[in-house]
Amino acid sequence: MKKIFKKTVLTGVASLFLISGLSTATFASSRDYISIVGSSTVYPFATVVAEKFGKATRFKTPKIESTGSGGGMKLFCAGVGVQHPDITNASRRIKKSEFEKCQDNGVKDIVEVKVGYDGIVLANSKQSPVMKISRKEIYLALAKEVPDPSGAEKVIPNPYKTWNEINPSLPNIKIEVLGPPPTSGTRDAFAELALEGGAKSFPWIKALKKKDKKEYKRICHTVREDGAYIEAGENDNLIIQKLEANPKAFGVFGFSFLDQNIDKIQGSYIDGKQPTFDAIADGDYAVSRPLFFYVKKDHVSVIPGMKEYLGEFSSDKAWGPDGYLADKGLIPMPDAERQSFADDVKNLTTLKGL
Repeated sequence: MKKIFKKTVLTGVASLFLISGLSTATFASSRDYISIVGSSTVYPFATVVAEKFGKATRFKTPKIESTGSGGGMKLFCAGVGVQHPDITNASRRIKKSEFEKCQDNGVKDIVEVKVGYDGIVLANSKQSPVMKISRKEIYLALAKEVPDPSGAEKVIPNPYKTWNEINPSLPNIKIEVLGPPPTSGTRDAFAELALEGGAKSFPWIKALKKKDKKEYKRICHTVREDGAYIEAGENDNLIIQKLEANPKAFGVFGFSFLDQNIDKIQGSYIDGKQPTFDAIADGDYAVSRPLFFYVKKDHVSVIPGMKEYLGEFSSDKAWGPDGYLADKGLIPMPDAERQSFADDVKNLTTLKGL
């Protein structure tokens, strides 16, 4: 039986039942809890929903692993069946290459659910002054290569060692930023919104996007590797602990972690706006992004509690303006958008392509 199951799992649940002779009840009984992986940013929101779901229903509390958006997508897209997760959280939208990998591995029907919005913060300890910085200055501090200070239209290896070398009004301290690894959706979004946003302030780099998109992305998104940017893993709580221990360092993570640790850390002003709930909700804070989770439709009818968990997450009491996730730092979607995704959850509307 195990041999037949292994052979057929990637062809989809329907084929699994047909070829192996397993009933829906047998499939479900082989795992009686929901398996969720993915984004460290969405993790605390999913955990709150899971805990409330576990206490209020007859189903087991879902098992959630913080693997990063990229790591979660890799696990999610590996196949259909109980050895693969049912849901993956993501702090960015699924990439075309990931969607295609899912399709190749039999994960054909995927429900996309936007959860709400989040801001990416550059934060430091409350033991130090609040930083006021622009996206251009963030780019110059953290990009691997930066425009030649002479004004020539070329990039050179990043020469900046301290913040005030970029702008005399910035602190005279070493550039030291703790942030997520390349597998993180927060890292992807930070590169796109902050670094690329700053790089585009140079007209010749902005023009490069139309001439050589690959080179444009390399210049905008590649983070320096000389110790100024330190990959701190997917554990945002660890970054906060390190900021407390080193008041001269900065950290990159989602607004929700700032909101939950506001007694210890503070968010920098970026382009004149401080990361607050209202500034992100209004679109005034430049470094903000949507959050998602993705569901295998084939698993919904066979894994106990899937429908009910999805219903809990997409309820107004959870993700609405006055919901318990807003209390945790999630920025709710506008009413019409929230209702649209709630309908997609209810109807299990699947992605048709990217």
